[in-house]
Amino acid sequence: MNIGFIGLGNMGAPMAANLVQAGHTVKGFDTVGVTVEGVAPVTDVTAAVKNAEVVITMLPNGDILRAVASKAVPAMAKGATLVDCSTVDVESARAVADLAHKAGLLAVDAPVSGGIGGAAAGTLTFMAGGSVEAFATANPLFDIMGKKAVHCGGAGAGQAAKICNNMILGVTMIATCEAFALADKLDLDRQKMFDVVSTSSGYSWSMNAYCPAPGVGPQSPADNAYQPGFAAELMLKDLRLSQRAATSADADTPMGELAQEIYTAFVEHEGGLGKDFSAMLPRFNHRSRA
Repeated sequence: MNIGFIGLGNMGAPMAANLVQAGHTVKGFDTVGVTVEGVAPVTDVTAAVKNAEVVITMLPNGDILRAVASKAVPAMAKGATLVDCSTVDVESARAVADLAHKAGLLAVDAPVSGGIGGAAAGTLTFMAGGSVEAFATANPLFDIMGKKAVHCGGAGAGQAAKICNNMILGVTMIATCEAFALADKLDLDRQKMFDVVSTSSGYSWSMNAYCPAPGVGPQSPADNAYQPGFAAELMLKDLRLSQRAATSADADTPMGELAQEIYTAFVEHEGGLGKDFSAMLPRFNHRSRA
């Protein structure tokens, strides 16, 4: 395929590189002039999408996505497919899909899970929203960039799945860190704590696959001084998206709301900016109940 790729940051660059390695022709544009081996650099959005069968975007937020789409969609060939892999608000995803449909294009919102490591290894999970036809067009590319793609429903469903998933993740990571901090103050050995919880009713991804305690469980960012695999500020972004969606849908999400408040304090006032989201553990260790 001829592919246009817009947004060659920490996630987009390795995703584009994997497409090139699989034999696709990729043109890429990024506002900071990033270059990726095998990706033909272009100077603007219009050049990136010209003659592309599929255009992939990986952008920071919904406002930027809308701005890029307003330039990309009119320049895309009729029948082409716009695949947005950003994590944005549901309203923006649906607005961009509507813009694409009115221009005779297919559209998929397909945020990812798996982080920078997953992007490099081609093991991302894609949560996709859009028509069956649009998903079928994009799916072979998902197979190259990831290990799994789930068609979640119509426009915006991919974003809905992503923010619901990450609301669970934010809440469970806080609970896991709280439990380790409590165990420490009760003089319970961390390894014994892990051995019990990881094989009983406290089992969770945060505990079993991404344990926030250094030297316990599989290797995780905790074993690298909490250098981010998934930065705390990105978790905060997703929690804010979840609460924006909850407000729009009139959904009661008290744990999600509290998780947002805790990560806001951590990132903005407690030194969490630039650290992994699992660095909540030392944060709780340093705090008392008062």
